[in-house]
Amino acid sequence: MCLEDEFKMTALAVQLHIEDRHVVMDNGIVQVTLSKPEGIVTGIRYNGIDNLLEVLNDESNRGYWDLVWNAPGSSTGIFDVIKGTSFSVVVQSDDQVELSFTRTYDPSLEGKLVPLNIDKRFIMLRGSSGFYSYAIYEHLKDWPGFSLGETRIAFKLRKDKFHYMAMADNRQRNLPLPDDRTPPRGQPLAYPEAVLLVDPIEPELKGEVDDKYQYSCDNKDSKVHGWICSDPPVGFWLITPSNEFRTGGPVKQNLTSHVGPTTLAVFLSAHYTGDDLVPKFQAGEEWKKVFGPVFLYFNSVSDPVDPLFLWEGAKSQMMVEVESWPYSFLASEDFPPSDQRGNVHGRLLVSDRYVSDDYISANGAYIGLAPPGDVGSWQRECKLYQFWTTADEDGYFSINNARPGDYNLYAWVPRCIGDYKYGVPISIMPGGNIDVGDLIYKPPRDGPTMWEIGIPDRSAAEFYVPDPNPNYINKLYVNHPDRFRQYGLWERYAELYPDGDLVYTVGTSDYSKDWFFAQVTRKKDDKTYLGTTWQIKFALANVDKNGVYKLRIALASATLSELQVRVNNPKSNPVFSTGLIGRDNSIARHGIHGLYWLYSVDIKGTLLSEGDNIVFLTQPRSSSPFQGIMYDYIRLESPPSSPSASAAASSSGH
Repeated sequence: MCLEDEFKMTALAVQLHIEDRHVVMDNGIVQVTLSKPEGIVTGIRYNGIDNLLEVLNDESNRGYWDLVWNAPGSSTGIFDVIKGTSFSVVVQSDDQVELSFTRTYDPSLEGKLVPLNIDKRFIMLRGSSGFYSYAIYEHLKDWPGFSLGETRIAFKLRKDKFHYMAMADNRQRNLPLPDDRTPPRGQPLAYPEAVLLVDPIEPELKGEVDDKYQYSCDNKDSKVHGWICSDPPVGFWLITPSNEFRTGGPVKQNLTSHVGPTTLAVFLSAHYTGDDLVPKFQAGEEWKKVFGPVFLYFNSVSDPVDPLFLWEGAKSQMMVEVESWPYSFLASEDFPPSDQRGNVHGRLLVSDRYVSDDYISANGAYIGLAPPGDVGSWQRECKLYQFWTTADEDGYFSINNARPGDYNLYAWVPRCIGDYKYGVPISIMPGGNIDVGDLIYKPPRDGPTMWEIGIPDRSAAEFYVPDPNPNYINKLYVNHPDRFRQYGLWERYAELYPDGDLVYTVGTSDYSKDWFFAQVTRKKDDKTYLGTTWQIKFALANVDKNGVYKLRIALASATLSELQVRVNNPKSNPVFSTGLIGRDNSIARHGIHGLYWLYSVDIKGTLLSEGDNIVFLTQPRSSSPFQGIMYDYIRLESPPSSPSASAAASSSGH
């Protein structure tokens, strides 16, 4: 039996002890100490361990909310550990304690303090093996503008206790100690986050790379992560039961747990997107948002069983929290309970006459409510709330417990390019239930597919991901589905193509073996990099000289890059250029995708030849090894009702 189950049988009342400089919540299972009035978690006592947090750290560097902000016109972000200046008890009963630690903006501190009122809340429930935390941020109309680059809650655990990190069934391992990352034990690599372990305290880690970005995760998959202590067997878990308060939608990536030992709940960041996902508030712009709650969960076992049993327990508790969302026990009127929210349901179908004469169910489609905007704007939305679900195999969907407000209904469908937006605005009312009926998405399409490369799924994972340099391996990702998370893969391109760039021949090449996952720069010497030009060779039996062919190019990522398209003449003016795009840095951060970009390029029939043809894809920007693009999918369409469509069968891609 788990120890917390034994405790719940007695279900002691929640106790609150208010001291001069600290306040303590205690329910007989967990005891949490916070500084007063700052609201920093300084201690967590559980299962005989006096403090799960790093006792060697200063009290302000154990469990805390923080943010990074910029004043208008400033490019330098200011890091701010949020310390309350006022403390109050919101709820105190045998069943629940809710505490508030607030910091009120003082206009006399303009330029020195982020112009926000911040109310940090901490909740402990009777019989609960953990505690909850959320925060309310508010910007008032009389206040100056600013940008908010990041905000999160962070916990620094005891390095003498917590060595095993888990974030998914196939992403868990012993991690190095923080001491292993500093010279001479660790050798910094191409950027500070990546370190080669040359003399780690645990010798079996020698020669591996440690990089916190290797443990990033899509929001949709990041519901529980944390650490295991083996003696005594204790798990420290951060559970995020909803993504409604996270920015950027379901496939936005964020950090999770990493060497420290550190556990994070990242609510807003520019990682894997760049400045597009940094909210910028104008002077006088009113804004309020609730971040969280997240649940800090602790478990243990009384018998000396496999500590990984704790991971299974954490997943079970995560499901309990997800099913309990939205929580009913929060005392803030800014967090509406279930009966004050609304639902939307319907069915999404795909219409593509070149694939099927019938409607196609949008199986697995991502469907969401997000603030009003243009088609696809949800992936750059970063101020308010989003609510996402996936459609079943018949295309039916239900979005439940959306906050009241005005939204658009958005969707994207795996194996289809582009984005869908429902043409009618959605207004969620408390208790409302909206049936939108059958919705039809018509993906961009002019004519039949002549050839295609890849799978339209907003990821480059299906392309060729090389083995890492043997000197830069993370053993977790050897023979792993996420092999793209290995360090230094960008350098393998020039090794695989030493004398020229990639050439892909439609009909004979295989994109899983012959299309490198990222079009990166080529290293010339220690300080110089070169742009690259890839070729797609294909044959046409017939060409409609009067028609216009359509080249669809979907990008999964772009970092300070430009894509130029030329046809049959590599020295001609481009028929298309994106211009400079992207700051998602996914190549360096092992992300396999960042923001999604879709381009439709007109190619006049007069540019094509009967017989052999070549499309040249050039990425000329080359001041860094991390500049480049990841392709999601490429397709050439013939003109509608074109005689050249008959060539499609003989020249279709892999």
